[in-house]
Amino acid sequence: MKKIAVIALGSNLEQPAEQIYNALSALDSHLQIRVLKTSSFYRTKPVGYTDQPDFVNAVSIIETDLDAPELLATLHIIEAQAGRERTFRNAPRTLDLDIIDYAHYRSDDPALTLPHPRAAERSFVMVPLAEIAPDFELGGLGKAAEIAAGLEQGGIEKLPKE
Repeated sequence: MKKIAVIALGSNLEQPAEQIYNALSALDSHLQIRVLKTSSFYRTKPVGYTDQPDFVNAVSIIETDLDAPELLATLHIIEAQAGRERTFRNAPRTLDLDIIDYAHYRSDDPALTLPHPRAAERSFVMVPLAEIAPDFELGGLGKAAEIAAGLEQGGIEKLPKE
């Protein structure tokens, strides 16, 4: 059965915008995933570890018949194909793909917490999500547009379409 999921995409190494385009292409070419909608790309300041280049971020809404763990495994494969290395928390990366929401399921599993535990605190997730789905309800925390409006947005800039 098809489920709707929200995926956050980010990159700050090796042509970040191209990394995100490639990831979107990989998602859409997967037989069990269809990209329904993708936000604009945004330049954002790094969070946590700040001594690194700015990120390019976007959010996509997909339809999939993969279950949540299978989807996460698929995202990890796409990250690995992009050269992702997990060196330390908030490190620079070629590609970061996160499941923000999966069919409004709730999970406290440390391997996959749903909805994403920090999504509502991150303008680089909520602003792009609000752009494409302002009424999307995130884990009982409110609608995407309302959550985004309450976040600091000084470090986020919409990039022109390429």
